[in-house]
Amino acid sequence: MTTTAATLTSLFFVAFGAASLLPVASEPVLIGLLLAGHVEPWLLVAVASVGNTLGSLVNYGLGRMVERFRHRRWFPASEASLDRARHWYHRWGRWSLLLSWAPIIGDPLTLVAGILREPLPSFILLVAIAKTARYVVLALVTLGAT
Repeated sequence: MTTTAATLTSLFFVAFGAASLLPVASEPVLIGLLLAGHVEPWLLVAVASVGNTLGSLVNYGLGRMVERFRHRRWFPASEASLDRARHWYHRWGRWSLLLSWAPIIGDPLTLVAGILREPLPSFILLVAIAKTARYVVLALVTLGAT
């Protein structure tokens, strides 16, 4: 595997994990790779966006099955965070998924979208827009293009 392929694969999996309810941050990895300058910024942003969007599908899938697992000790979201996300989702509907990039509330929102049976096409579209926009802004700020 080439260095570029290994870099992109690593970024994909970090971004994927960061979108799940795991405590992983993809932003420092992306910033480091952008500053290193070994890979085109647009490619880094694209890989991080795809990984992060697909990682959100894990939360969506958990949400679809949450009633079976919600009260298990190992379940990664607290009742309080689920209640906050439900409140946002009921107030703003599917448009709240545009906040799926946000720390603390973003991941639970994608879980709640699954619980509330948001149609998959609109889920993917809105989450992809939000996640990609965050990485584009981060890349622009990092590279001084703002």
